[in-house]
Amino acid sequence: MVLLCVIYPLIVAFAGGFSKGKGGGEKITRNGKVVGYAAIGQSFTKPEYFWGRPSAVGYNAAGSAGSNKGPSNPDYLKEVSNRIDTLLKYNPSIKRADIPADMVTASGSGLDPNISEQGAIIQIKRVAAYRKIDEKTVAELVVKNTQGPLLGLFGPSSVNVLKLNLALDELKR
Repeated sequence: MVLLCVIYPLIVAFAGGFSKGKGGGEKITRNGKVVGYAAIGQSFTKPEYFWGRPSAVGYNAAGSAGSNKGPSNPDYLKEVSNRIDTLLKYNPSIKRADIPADMVTASGSGLDPNISEQGAIIQIKRVAAYRKIDEKTVAELVVKNTQGPLLGLFGPSSVNVLKLNLALDELKR
């Protein structure tokens, strides 16, 4: 009991003090105002922004959870189908087969702040068109904001959607 209820939490809290956010999460600020946290996804629905991974909990960190619906559940299949239709409507240049799974399925926590590199790439044309800027400029931002696999080996490359969208907004300044 002492080991798991006292010593272990103290070690974790101590180690967290050495992280970017000192154990409170990496806050992202603009003009002295907190606009989000690097490790918590947010909803972006305007076509001039990159969209993140869907959330089964409305990006509510207090209620982190997945949908608990399996791939044979008709309600779940309808949700995924609607998400695919929305992506195709706003990104008419892509094909259904080009849509990565992370763009239409919620993560286990419902708070994933990142999308796959492919999830960002399929949105470049739309974002550039709505912002009336060159696709090459938007593509360069995606590359600059792409994080490689952990230690170069584990997991896919990903893009933090909040950081990417803030970088887009910086282009206007």
